[in-house]
Amino acid sequence: MTVTQRRGRKIMMSPGELDAFLTLQRTCRVATVSTDGAPHVSALWFLWDGTALWLYSVVRSKRWADLNRDPRVAIVIDTGEEYDALRGVELSGVVEFVGESPRTGELCAELDAVETLFARKNFGLDAMPHDGRHAWVRLTPTKIVSWDFRKLGGV
Repeated sequence: MTVTQRRGRKIMMSPGELDAFLTLQRTCRVATVSTDGAPHVSALWFLWDGTALWLYSVVRSKRWADLNRDPRVAIVIDTGEEYDALRGVELSGVVEFVGESPRTGELCAELDAVETLFARKNFGLDAMPHDGRHAWVRLTPTKIVSWDFRKLGGV
């Protein structure tokens, strides 16, 4: 993953700041491409593993159908209410589907750590509660753009 941010370098997050921000945050907005080419944006919980963003999506959703047809995606995670407190990250690239669909808990070594961390972060559980309605997609971003307006120093 290469962070190639040409504009806004003054407010860009360092790799450590980026990792900490993505590890702490919970909700992202996922933009997919609809059949007619229009964007479709939906909110979703996620997990950042240090190199990839993991999404646990309902398989009978417009988002899932869009990703199956066209795996290109843009995702935004942001926080802050006041201008000088705004922080966020946009990640984009192509998603990969991981594990069975829908996920029922079949053994999948690639998902062991991801599901444990996701269950702890989002459900307060030590194991993933599989409901047979969701499945995993992984985004290893090809582009990352970040901002932290706190670095502007009292604009």
